[in-house]
Amino acid sequence: MHKRPISLAKLRRIPPQFSWVDQRLVRDHYIDQLSPQACALYLFLVTVADAQGLSYYADPSLCQRLSLTGTELYQARQALITRGLVAYQRPLSQVLALDAAPSGATPRTALGVADDDPVDIQAVFARIWEVLS
Repeated sequence: MHKRPISLAKLRRIPPQFSWVDQRLVRDHYIDQLSPQACALYLFLVTVADAQGLSYYADPSLCQRLSLTGTELYQARQALITRGLVAYQRPLSQVLALDAAPSGATPRTALGVADDDPVDIQAVFARIWEVLS
């Protein structure tokens, strides 16, 4: 299928402070293993991180921005650390590269799905919304 932009007037452009979310977060089922709080923390850290994945947001700021208690923030951060998504050494957080599928995830090849197979984007966003809601 040939892809083309639907709205040229609203075509995204990469700003100087560009950040990204690796598609493998969904494709390799990382997101399936995370709580809504962990997903929110990960998205926030990805958004504010510099090119090396680093950010200095303090816990009180993170709790306020994400509407989390201190305990919820701790649990969310621990989940991200356990799954190899984030490293943390107070006060610094680092979003890490996704190198392999998380433990317990079913590899896409075992599901018979190749990396270049079409993906139902509506289903992907529905799952993200479900996890974040």
